[in-house]
Amino acid sequence: MDCILGIDLGTSGTKTVLFDTKGITLASQTVEYPLYQPNNGWAEQDPEDWWQAVKETVRAVLQTAGIDANSIRGVGLSGQMHGLVMLDGDGNVLRRAILWCDGRTQKQCDEITDTLGQEKLIAITANPALPGFTAGKILWVREQEPEISKSAATFCCPRISSATNSLESSQRRCPTPPA
Repeated sequence: MDCILGIDLGTSGTKTVLFDTKGITLASQTVEYPLYQPNNGWAEQDPEDWWQAVKETVRAVLQTAGIDANSIRGVGLSGQMHGLVMLDGDGNVLRRAILWCDGRTQKQCDEITDTLGQEKLIAITANPALPGFTAGKILWVREQEPEISKSAATFCCPRISSATNSLESSQRRCPTPPA
């Protein structure tokens, strides 16, 4: 039976749903993971938790529905955006991800706005510099964690790093489809 797999990488957990090609739900599974708040207004998660949740929920829906993975004809991904996942040159995660709801980067956002000017920034990006967006997070890590910043080769958002990067393999690249 041909199937479609939907994976939602949310802030509180990953939900995976297996559908037949008529849109009938065959199985659904959710795995929750922790939110780390080392300081007031900060929000971080461990990308390894996301990856484990994706693997666990995919296995669970396939097993529940009695479907072989080769029957999957498409995968839909949704999930949190504007988080910062930093990878080294081998695709290894360098630090916990700084999430979309993290508010630590107002200083960096002000710096972006002051450097470009509000009008030019809006003309280029169609958005103001906001703490929830990724650019300020990159600047924050560069200022506060320079060794991590120097080691960074790739920046991903949460759903890309989790759904496409096998953190267990020796071929740690982003993006590489999981086995």
